[in-house]
Amino acid sequence: MERDDADGSLDSWAQFCSLSNELLGGDGDLSVGPRLAPVVADLCSRGLATLVRDYFLHSLEETFRNNAVKKFWQHFHPYCSASAVDRIKFCVKEHWPDDILSRALEDICLEKSYQEKCVLVLVHALQLYEDRTAKRKLKAVDCSSSLMPRYQLMVSSVLLTTLPLSFPEILNVYFKKKLEELNVIMAGSYESDQHGNHEPFESSNASDWHCGMDIDGQEVSESSCLVKNIGKIVRDLRCLGFTSVTEDAYSSAIIWLLKSKVYELAGDDYRVPVLGCVKKWIQAVPLQFLHALLTYLGDSVDYDSGSSGLKSPLASRPSSFPGIGVPSEALVRWHMRLEYFAYETLQDLRIGKLFEIIVDYPESSPAIEDLKLCLEYTGQHSKLVDSFISSLRYRLLTAGASTNDILHQYVSTIKALRTIDPTGVFLEAVGEPIRDYLRGRKDTIKCIVTMLTDGSGGNASGTGNAGDNLLEELNRDAENQENADYDNHANIDEKQAWLNSESWEPDPVEADPLKGSRNRRKVDILGLMVSIIGSKDQLVNEYRVMLAEKLLSKSDFEIDSDIRTLELLKIHFGESSMQKCEIMLNDLIDSKRTNSNIKTSLLKTSQTVPGQEEAEISHDVLDATIISSNFWPPIQTEDLVVPASVDQLLSDYAKRFHQIKTPRKLLWKKNLGTVKLELEFEGRSMQFTVAPVHAAIIMRFQEKSRGS
Repeated sequence: MERDDADGSLDSWAQFCSLSNELLGGDGDLSVGPRLAPVVADLCSRGLATLVRDYFLHSLEETFRNNAVKKFWQHFHPYCSASAVDRIKFCVKEHWPDDILSRALEDICLEKSYQEKCVLVLVHALQLYEDRTAKRKLKAVDCSSSLMPRYQLMVSSVLLTTLPLSFPEILNVYFKKKLEELNVIMAGSYESDQHGNHEPFESSNASDWHCGMDIDGQEVSESSCLVKNIGKIVRDLRCLGFTSVTEDAYSSAIIWLLKSKVYELAGDDYRVPVLGCVKKWIQAVPLQFLHALLTYLGDSVDYDSGSSGLKSPLASRPSSFPGIGVPSEALVRWHMRLEYFAYETLQDLRIGKLFEIIVDYPESSPAIEDLKLCLEYTGQHSKLVDSFISSLRYRLLTAGASTNDILHQYVSTIKALRTIDPTGVFLEAVGEPIRDYLRGRKDTIKCIVTMLTDGSGGNASGTGNAGDNLLEELNRDAENQENADYDNHANIDEKQAWLNSESWEPDPVEADPLKGSRNRRKVDILGLMVSIIGSKDQLVNEYRVMLAEKLLSKSDFEIDSDIRTLELLKIHFGESSMQKCEIMLNDLIDSKRTNSNIKTSLLKTSQTVPGQEEAEISHDVLDATIISSNFWPPIQTEDLVVPASVDQLLSDYAKRFHQIKTPRKLLWKKNLGTVKLELEFEGRSMQFTVAPVHAAIIMRFQEKSRGS
């Protein structure tokens, strides 16, 4: 009896193997299903259901591996076995890898579809047995219901274990080409607006994209046809188990296209904001494409704000996208991902060019504003600090850069970083290397004073006036900040104070713990300049020396700009520190009045003596700057013998001064001042402004005749 059971089992197994080979062979025949059912039932009744299932799946795997898989990878063998140079030639072909990929997927999907039908034949046979054997139904159900998932897993396993290393690269090339083509189609409708409209991606042709969901053969637009073709490829790849590889490929292609777009829009023009256009492009091309693709694949699920818990770190979630309506959860995730990458890409681009951007400041303010927004979302301020310090040390803090240029770049850096970070936390880190370097330069104090007092901002070639100097700009900023602080304190109440306390945030981790937050509320440029020198007294003394040189070189008494500068300095340094400078300016004011009185008196006296004007130089040509020597810096004097006529003029002037200002007397410093001469050269005259010593030498020549 046992031998008969064994023989029966062997016969049934042989029949099952024969029918399986007939079903899965090269000329597969699905009509073997009715003949297969009783054989499967007999084997299951003998407790061989697991063996039946495993053998059938193993046969499917062998057939699939030897036929479909081998043929599938042969389509891509020329590219996979090619050198790097030859692969580039493949990539530039117009329809590569579109044609090969479509054909390969079509063949293998047909084979897979047939094998799925074969699996269903076995499942049907098992279910017939289950229906007849109710008490073994649970076990039979376990066997039949797991067949299709196991087959899908087998297909994925075989393909992934035989996957060439270059296949993801092929998919990436495919999606890059398709997305470039899609971008051209979508951007084409905006080209006519780019000349007259600075926001070319303001609207979106949503109706065309909606047609991408139509797979019933209706008339569709060019863009939706392209999305439909891409969707078919993605669907087939996912069907074969390439879901992760495929998503990685088109994700990297979208990111690559987005990065290219950011570089294209940003470029080296820092006078135009870029971030808004990038965000509009994201909604016009990648999001519209992803919406159509996800809808085609059936992955579009309505966004449930109550259960999702998603919150964009970039912006509050919009209620709808142009041309999309309420977005799906997957699309919102993509929106967050693309926007963050856009912010990060633009941020890195601007940080890499931050030195040039600051050189062009304030014309480059739009680029600074974009960078500020990017850093607010990414929080990568430390990257800015590290990169910019490196640029400063390589390009600015070198022996070849003048102190003037370094100071101007430092001021521009302060203004630009004040826009990005009003607290001044990151300016502390960036400015420290500049300040350390400038302390080692001997002319730093002089250049700083020149920047604060010269209308051209310390630039020798500048054409500015005194009202445009750095000190006045700093004073305007200080007044605005003081007014704002006063208004805030005047209008604040208990409720507002409570709200302010709730919105308080600690300083960034990069902040120096030795400097309190109150010190960071205002970025005082003048205070930073003084910190380079180390003491305000040094700056005031240098200013006093430069002011003396400037006043002594004046040929007139116009000091309005100097008075205005002094008043501004008194605001910052105090009146007591600037007292001597104020006396120096008062000396010039008094000199102008005294000089006018003396010249008028001498002129009246000369008119009472006949012939005196013909015998001597007119007193009208002399202007004297009368200083209080105790309050001026030490002035170096040298003995100078002047012509007798000039010496007589000085003597007359001094006598008249003594008469008017008794008991004060004048002590001439003959080597200082300027002399205007008119010289004749063979019938033509020329005017020169020279030092007194040069004038004395030249005037010696007129005392001698031509022949001597």
